[in-house]
Amino acid sequence: MPNAQAIELSNFAYPLGAGMSHETILFDATWRQGGMSSSLGMVVRIKPTRRTVYPDDLFVQQYRLIELMHETGAVRVARPLWFEADAEILGAPFFVMEKVAGRVAVSYPPYSREGWLVTAAPQDRRRIWESAVTQLASIQHVPVARAGFLELPGGPDGFDQEVDRWRRYVEWVDPAAERGLLRDTFARLIEARPADPPEGIVWGDSRLGNMMIGNTNEVVAVMDWEQPSLGGALHDLGWWLTSDHNQTIGQGITPLEGMGNRDETIALWSQVSGKSAAGIEWYEIFACLKMECLAIRMMALRDMPASVRLAEPGARTARLLDGL
Repeated sequence: MPNAQAIELSNFAYPLGAGMSHETILFDATWRQGGMSSSLGMVVRIKPTRRTVYPDDLFVQQYRLIELMHETGAVRVARPLWFEADAEILGAPFFVMEKVAGRVAVSYPPYSREGWLVTAAPQDRRRIWESAVTQLASIQHVPVARAGFLELPGGPDGFDQEVDRWRRYVEWVDPAAERGLLRDTFARLIEARPADPPEGIVWGDSRLGNMMIGNTNEVVAVMDWEQPSLGGALHDLGWWLTSDHNQTIGQGITPLEGMGNRDETIALWSQVSGKSAAGIEWYEIFACLKMECLAIRMMALRDMPASVRLAEPGARTARLLDGL
């Protein structure tokens, strides 16, 4: 903003439950330009440079995808303002977006057990669920041809690239090849891969906790695009269904009245996206494997003592594969 004067930044805050894989700071800006006073709430997101959750650097692609979603109007995202590649300013590259007002159903503690979603009326929850699944499905309205910047190494098409990304993730969290069940299960999963996977852009962390809900009980912003790809439409749906299961039935929690069940979610997603969800079970199992890999990394980042043990990585995915 080279022509702005009297710039002031205030009200710095870290959003609750923002996660470990990035640094996000909220603030308000005021300035004068052309004799007029202006103000705007903003968000700065800083590229992670240490203790990273993911090995792939997709920070630039993340911003470009937010730009694409905003430009097409297909999906509600925070308005992107600027990308800054110069690491000297804040210690790492960063980008700035317009702040969006709303509430987030945080995952810890589970939003189905406590929090504002629990106290909401069933009809309000229904509207939230419908809006959330509609936004999830609307990602598939953005043409893959416009997102060529998301291409990754590892194969001739997006599906193969997504598979290769998680093959590399397994290598990253198991450099000494000590987790035999995880590796064997991954190989079994890829052998059972679907024959004709549909194309599509992948959000990467598709769950209710990554959506901002406004006062009208509709999604006002889809957030956290840090691991996108061209892997195909059903990857996000599979991750969504698995995440929802983990937030409810997987923890012995009865789903909240008004929130759609698995079959309703698949039906609404298919209706809005215009794509078939045939074979979604495989993508749900793949999502489970991804989450088992992420659990290994999160344990390391949180410096958990050796006495704290995960269930053997790959075991849950193997059980699901047995029933496929």
